[in-house]
Amino acid sequence: MLCDDCGRNEAVVHITQIGPDGRIEKNLCEKCAAAYGEFVPSAQKGRTVSMDDFLKGIFSSAAERGEKRPLDQNQLVCPSCGMSYRDFQQTGKIGCAECYHTFRQQIEPLLRRIHGSSVHRGKIPHRSGSALEIKHEIGLLRQKLQDSVAREEYEKAAEYRDRIRSLEQKIESQEGGVANGNQ
Repeated sequence: MLCDDCGRNEAVVHITQIGPDGRIEKNLCEKCAAAYGEFVPSAQKGRTVSMDDFLKGIFSSAAERGEKRPLDQNQLVCPSCGMSYRDFQQTGKIGCAECYHTFRQQIEPLLRRIHGSSVHRGKIPHRSGSALEIKHEIGLLRQKLQDSVAREEYEKAAEYRDRIRSLEQKIESQEGGVANGNQ
């Protein structure tokens, strides 16, 4: 098969370009393929391009080739590990614990959409599960109580206070009942 660009040499590379105009497939010779960018490795004199070389050229990252990609001025980068938000989008993996703090605004909506919540609740044992759930709810209500007082929403704060008191009484009765039942 002849090269689609020059029409003279034997085609050794098949390239598929996907762009705004749609999908374009081309069969190219080595010289014409080299003109299509850095992803096609150039052959050294007397050496043909192997499939391994071709795939290395396509899949190797800029970091592996020793190149530094320019970062956008507005692009977030983790100060601890140097991972950018774009890297997270491409890999789907976080580089370190500090990334969660750095990319918090971008990650929280994503977690809510995927998991239904952006707060990790963990697993709760069946035996003491109800007490742990109540204690967790009390903690959340105390935070809401503080926020309401700070915003001077005293009626909401009173509701939270009353709910906290009722939950604390519920825990006391459960723990008292368990303690009395074991004697």
